[in-house]
Amino acid sequence: MEMLRWPLLRLNTEESVIKETTVASRTSHRSHVMKRQFMAVSRWLHIYLSMASFAILFFFAVTGLTLNHTEWFAEHQSTVQGKGHLEASWLKTGDGKDLAKLEIVEYLRRTHNIKGAMSDFRVEDAQATVSFKGPGYSADFIADRQTGNYELTETRMGFFAVINDLHKGRDSGKAWSWMIDISAVLMTLVSLSGMVLIFFLAKRRFSGLLIAAAGAVLCCVFYLVFVP
Repeated sequence: MEMLRWPLLRLNTEESVIKETTVASRTSHRSHVMKRQFMAVSRWLHIYLSMASFAILFFFAVTGLTLNHTEWFAEHQSTVQGKGHLEASWLKTGDGKDLAKLEIVEYLRRTHNIKGAMSDFRVEDAQATVSFKGPGYSADFIADRQTGNYELTETRMGFFAVINDLHKGRDSGKAWSWMIDISAVLMTLVSLSGMVLIFFLAKRRFSGLLIAAAGAVLCCVFYLVFVP
């Protein structure tokens, strides 16, 4: 009886080992499949997000250079001055609420081809002033409320001033502000997906992470040493 127990015990032990090995093998296979799927998704994101955001990333890269060297393009600015006369009824004296603000703004846009958004409309006892702002552009209007005579100064700072202001989001409107936010999110995703991919490249993992760390350290050193 005792002799029969040992073969049965051995058989049960072998079956348990086989089951454990099978379970471990399945777990390992599942983990390997998930890892490959995660790598494939990361590669897909990195490639197609890079392509989708190429234009905007290239734009911000180039304008980062032009913005850092605005003195290269200082001669591109041009200023035009003009004069005119408004209807006296639009510039009624007294309370500033009596002014025909909409009519004045539309007249200036129609007559002088004013660009940009109205940034300021001020009314004083003797005069009224209006300012328009846009990327690389400004226009300032000042009118005498008694006579209706006005002067207009329009400044265009050139193509590079336009793209520099777009880079900073200055006087570019709400829609462009959203574009800046979207581009920031795309840059973040492209960077993170690239960092994830390096962990799947065993031969280049160490050197890639070393270069990334060196770049980060170099930025910190430049800031600490050279920035006053």
